[in-house]
Amino acid sequence: MPRRLFQRYMPDPERLRQHPSLRFLGRLLHDPYLWHLNRHGVSRAMAVGLFVAFLPIPLQMLVSAALATLVRGNLPIAVALVWLTNPLTMAPVFFVTYQVGAWLLGTPPRSLPDDLTWEWVTGQLATLWQPFLLGSVVTGLVMGALGYMATQGYWRWWVRRQWRRRTQHRSGQ
Repeated sequence: MPRRLFQRYMPDPERLRQHPSLRFLGRLLHDPYLWHLNRHGVSRAMAVGLFVAFLPIPLQMLVSAALATLVRGNLPIAVALVWLTNPLTMAPVFFVTYQVGAWLLGTPPRSLPDDLTWEWVTGQLATLWQPFLLGSVVTGLVMGALGYMATQGYWRWWVRRQWRRRTQHRSGQ
């Protein structure tokens, strides 16, 4: 079952409950559903984690943890997924989200100058923030929905496959 794959990499729930940055969630962290590996919890975690990963905000892990507790998704998976946008991938991901936002707003996307300076960025910020923010939210929603549906579909496929294997094995004996 996909559960075994996730269990290999899961941190200890008790250690996470004691982590200083998650103390603001208090008693909510004692909900056992936040730690179980089932189709619904993992799918919700995928949706939350992917959505927050595309948002250009600080403290993505805390936002992801808070949203995971609200929707009762698997907390470690939701928090880990925000690392899709890490210092190495952040620039290309946010460039794509800006392009998506510019396309949705129908504005021509700005091209980067050869000598990118802080003055250019601050001068263009008034025209860049709307397509960037819209593209980030829309891309996050789309990727979150796709992650949710893909996880649900994969989990169901895996369970059906295992069920067929068991019934074939039993009938073959």
